[in-house]
Amino acid sequence: MKLATLYRLARCHPVVCQKTNLLQYRCFQPDFVPRDPKSKPKKYKYPEVYEPYGPRLPPSDKIIQLAEKIAALPLEERMKIGPTLHLKVSHPKLVPLDVEGVDTGGARGGSPKTEVKKAEKTTFDIKLEKFEAGAKLKVIKEIRSFTDLGLKEAKDLVEKVPVILKQQVTKDEANSIIEKIKAVGGVAVME
Repeated sequence: MKLATLYRLARCHPVVCQKTNLLQYRCFQPDFVPRDPKSKPKKYKYPEVYEPYGPRLPPSDKIIQLAEKIAALPLEERMKIGPTLHLKVSHPKLVPLDVEGVDTGGARGGSPKTEVKKAEKTTFDIKLEKFEAGAKLKVIKEIRSFTDLGLKEAKDLVEKVPVILKQQVTKDEANSIIEKIKAVGGVAVME
């Protein structure tokens, strides 16, 4: 039996020849007893319901009566049970989580009464919306004054209106640039 198994393993798996220890296989271990081919497989008795913490005791009559009383209450009173129970049992109050930037599933998520406070922006982008046709040359010169662009690059930039002129500037700097562009006949906005 062992010789036939060894031959079959060596023939099927060429890796076996490279292994030094054949005792890694169960059939070559000294305490190996082959399974009886006529024996029937064991049948295990499975529980009807899987309970990881073991069987639960049925609720007492007191708990059942309390559940029936709660179920008989009107909806408004049932809504007040949770907070009152938290006060009596001294559980810590649940704090609503800040879900800014998290998809909560559309209209279902969050209460509509809560207001989300956004962080105030500190840097802005300046966008050229439009300009007067006669003031094109003045706008190009003004753009060159606060950017490092050459004449050709500034001209190409102005011809692509609406376009972002400068990014990540402070509010004061952005206001001064917008005023300068407005003075020469252009319209710029902060984003």
